[in-house]
Amino acid sequence: MIGYLEGKILKFESDGILLLAGNIGYEVLLNPQMVEKVMSQKLNEAVVSLYIYYHQTERQPKPVLIGFETLEDKEFFQTFITVDAIGPMKAVKAMTRPVGEMASAIEKKDVSFLTGLSGIGKRTAEKIIATLHGKVEKFIAVTDHTKEDDQDKIPVEMFNISQQVADVLVEQLGHSQTSAKRMIKEAFQKNITISTPEELFDEIFGGEKIKDE
Repeated sequence: MIGYLEGKILKFESDGILLLAGNIGYEVLLNPQMVEKVMSQKLNEAVVSLYIYYHQTERQPKPVLIGFETLEDKEFFQTFITVDAIGPMKAVKAMTRPVGEMASAIEKKDVSFLTGLSGIGKRTAEKIIATLHGKVEKFIAVTDHTKEDDQDKIPVEMFNISQQVADVLVEQLGHSQTSAKRMIKEAFQKNITISTPEELFDEIFGGEKIKDE
């Protein structure tokens, strides 16, 4: 079973790429967002890393490899295809928006958002909500990866501060990982001068006190 591939792009396809990995070329399907992203790469130069969903059934005897940029994207996809009438081929084409946005729409029961996805009609959108509501909340914090890439520009000290505070929020104060990330992000947005864990805690809980009042 193929679960991960890393290599260079030999050819672009309308719905994926031909990836050279270990002297073997693999045809890999990608969701529309990933297709757009890899199109900016140069053939035979940039290394692409993908987590692979391997699809093969009696009705689909030819193996199909579907690639994802992160494990979270792959996990959401595997959850998404548990919905009746949404198979892997339909699901990958429907993933035209970031996973976090799709998960948020499901939790909010936003039919209009879901019908805006490729190939998803109103009845299918209602099925998605009925099947997955309450099951995809953990994916809401997953944002589009262009924003995640910008995090490389953030100073290491800020990452260290965030991690220290996140550990306390989760392990000692009982917050979920998603909640902790949200609280830290909002604190930095309000006060960009934060430079210590203590200042970050003050901003987080000072803000909460103001809201409570």
